[in-house]
Amino acid sequence: MATITDQVVGFGMVAFSLTVFVYYTVWIIVLPFIDSEHGIHRYFLPREYAIIIPVVAGLLLLLFIGIFIVVVMWKNRKPAKKSD
Repeated sequence: MATITDQVVGFGMVAFSLTVFVYYTVWIIVLPFIDSEHGIHRYFLPREYAIIIPVVAGLLLLLFIGIFIVVVMWKNRKPAKKSD
């Protein structure tokens, strides 16, 4: 059974993810159909960042996964046997 702290943290993570998803969806799908002089455009980043941010996030994710694999393999390595 989850404690109240676990439930609050889980709810916060779901709320954050939902907020990011809705923001990105509106930014990418809805905004191109709204006139560029409309006031809603000031709440969103320029469209170039719609590609840059996910690419950088993906590269950072791959970097951290690679570092994790290297650290785990480094800790689990066995010393080489000496042959006479």
